[in-house]
Amino acid sequence: MTPSGTSQTEFTARQLDPKGLIRESYRIEGIDAGQCRSIFLDWALSAPLDQDTRAALKALLDHYGAAQADHPMTAVLREGLTAGRPGDPSDGTSGAASADHPDHPNHRPRRRGGWRSRPRD
Repeated sequence: MTPSGTSQTEFTARQLDPKGLIRESYRIEGIDAGQCRSIFLDWALSAPLDQDTRAALKALLDHYGAAQADHPMTAVLREGLTAGRPGDPSDGTSGAASADHPDHPNHRPRRRGGWRSRPRD
């Protein structure tokens, strides 16, 4: 138990979900997968940049998902664990994304129009 009387997993869940978005999603009756995805996106966008997202998702699944395996948020959290970004070694690819890919840090958009691309007589 932590000094406030909560268990260590509750303390960790509160650290990982300071707004209580994930916790509250499990309390909403009749919530659907689309609403859970929206809540998940809000949680992900508000997470600290230095946070290990995969570890956070695993901890949240252990805390909330174990008791409610058929809840839509549990499915969304599992999808978050299995879905990888292009070029991310965790998604089974080589880990080397092309600089032409929009997610690559050195990606520069190419011109797609303008006077140079128009035929001239």
